Amino acid sequence: MSDQYADTILVGGPVRTSSGWAEGLTVRAGVIETVGGREDVLRRRGPDTRVIDLAGDTVLPGLHDLHVHPIYAGIRERRCKIPQGSGLADTLRIVADHVSRSAPGAWVLGGQWDAFALGGTPDRTMLDAVAPGHPVLLEDTSGHSSWANSAALAIAGIGPGTPDPSGGIFERDAAGHPSGIQRETAADLLAASAPKPADDEVEAALEWALGEMLSYGITSFTEAAVGFTAGPRAELRAYTRLAARGAVRQRVRLSLVWSPYDPACEDVITKRNLYASAHIAPDCVKIFLDGVPTDSHTAAMLEPYEDTVEGRGDDASRHGMLVIAPAVLDQAVTRFDRMGITVKFHAAGDAAVRAALDAVEAARTANGHGPCMHNVGHCTFVSKTDIERAARIGATFEVSPYLWRPSPICSDIAAAVGREAVERAWPVREMIDARALVVPGSDWCVVPSVSPWSAMETLVTRQEPGGSADRFGASQAVTLEEAFDLFTVNAARQEGMSHRVGRIEPGMLADVIVVDRNPFEVPITQVHATEVKMTFVEGEPVARPTPRRPGRSR
Repeated sequence: MSDQYADTILVGGPVRTSSGWAEGLTVRAGVIETVGGREDVLRRRGPDTRVIDLAGDTVLPGLHDLHVHPIYAGIRERRCKIPQGSGLADTLRIVADHVSRSAPGAWVLGGQWDAFALGGTPDRTMLDAVAPGHPVLLEDTSGHSSWANSAALAIAGIGPGTPDPSGGIFERDAAGHPSGIQRETAADLLAASAPKPADDEVEAALEWALGEMLSYGITSFTEAAVGFTAGPRAELRAYTRLAARGAVRQRVRLSLVWSPYDPACEDVITKRNLYASAHIAPDCVKIFLDGVPTDSHTAAMLEPYEDTVEGRGDDASRHGMLVIAPAVLDQAVTRFDRMGITVKFHAAGDAAVRAALDAVEAARTANGHGPCMHNVGHCTFVSKTDIERAARIGATFEVSPYLWRPSPICSDIAAAVGREAVERAWPVREMIDARALVVPGSDWCVVPSVSPWSAMETLVTRQEPGGSADRFGASQAVTLEEAFDLFTVNAARQEGMSHRVGRIEPGMLADVIVVDRNPFEVPITQVHATEVKMTFVEGEPVARPTPRRPGRSR
C-alpha cells in the first residue's frame, strides 16, 4: 500500500474524538492517520483501501478493563455453574443434576452462591444430602469463601482438630466440627486437594474468554491474579502459547501474585520477562490485603460490622482481617516500586485501603515519584480522608463497576455493614471530585458478564441495567462522560499507554470499536444494551460478534 493512501477508512457514522464528533477516520499501518469530515477521509482512498460504510453506526475508542480473571471465567463455564441469586432449592437441584452426570466419586466443582440468596450461611449437610458419594466444593460469588460437603472435607483431611490457617477461617458448628464453610486462606487450603485443570483446558478457557472480551469491545485488560485458577506456571504457559500463535489480540498486563515469605511467588516475579511479548506485559504484582465485606466479615474495616457472625466472637468477625503486617507491606511495595513493577492491591475494606495508601506513600518517600501507578483495587469502602490524599501520593483507585447496583452480593454487603455505610459504597463521585485517577475493573467472573456497557449505565444510575426502583450507593453516581472516561483515557493513563490508546486522534493506535448506537444520545437506561458490531486492534478487525439480546451474558 502506498504511503499516500489509507489502509482502512471508516466513514458514514459519528466518530467520538477528543474534541467532539467527526464523520470518519483513516488508518495506515495500524495508526489513526486522519479524523474529520466525509470528504477529508475519502481523499485518502486508494485502489486497495478497505472502505467500511458505517451506515450510521458509531465509532468509539476501544475499552479497557483493569481487573479480570479470564481463565477463571472460562473454566467456570465448564463447571457446575450456579446462576447468581439462586435460592437454596435451585442451588441443590443444580448440584444434584451435575452429580447425576459425573463419573462415580468425581469432584463436583463450581459456583457461585451468596448467603443472602440462600437465606443464610449454608453448611456441609445440605450438600451431603444431594451428593453423598461425590466431593463437592462450590465457591461463593466473591471467590473468597467456599462451601464443601463432608466428602471434600475428608479428602482434604479437615476435621475438628484442624486449626485455622493464618489469614483464614474454618467455620464450625456447635459441636466444633467444620461446617463446610471456608473463608480466605482456609478456602485455598481445601481447594488445594481438588484437581487442577489440565493445560489444554486452561488454554481453551483463556481463548474463549479473550473472544468474549473482544465481543464487548475490550481491547486492553489486566489479568488481576495470575495463578488464581490453575497455578501461576500453568496460566503463564497458556498466555505465552496463545500469544505465540497470534491468538492474544488485546494488550494484556499480567498481575503476578505476591505473598510474604513465599519463594514460589518470588521465583515467578524474578522470571517475569520470560513471558513478555508484543501484547503481554508481566509487569504488575498483585497483593491481597483483606477479604470481602459480606457474611464472611473478612474485609478489613475501620468501624465494626453491623451484624454478627453466629458462633464467632473473634476480632475478625468485628473488624475483618488485614492479612499482611504494615511494615512488611511497606517494605515490599517500596522494593517493587524501585524495580519498576506496578502494584495492584486487593483492598475491599476501608482499613485495607488505608494500608495500601500508606504503603504507596512509603514507596514515594523512599524512591520519589516514579512511573509506577500503583492501584488500589475494589475500594468498596474508603474513608474521606484517604480519598483526599490519593492524588497527592499518585495512587489510583480501581473500582468494581458491576457491583454498584442492586445484586445478591450487594445485599450481603448491606446486611454486613448496614444501610448507612452502603450509601458511600464504591465512592466514585467523591474520588473524581478529589481529582484522583479512577479506573474500572469488572472482577469478571465474580460478576456474570464482562459487559462494560452495563457498567457505564449503572455508574450513572446506580440501578439495575434498564432501571429499577432500588439503587445502591446512589450518592456516588457520576455522569456518562465521566463513566466513559474511566474505560478509555483514565485506563490508558493507568496502563502507561495514554500516548498510544484511549482516544481517537491522528497519531494514536487504531484500537477502535463500532457500536450499534451512540450511547451519548440514547436514554441512559438503554446504554447497557449497546451491541459491538466490530472491534479493531491496530486497524485490523479482530471480532465481528454475533448480536446478543440486551442484558444476556454468555
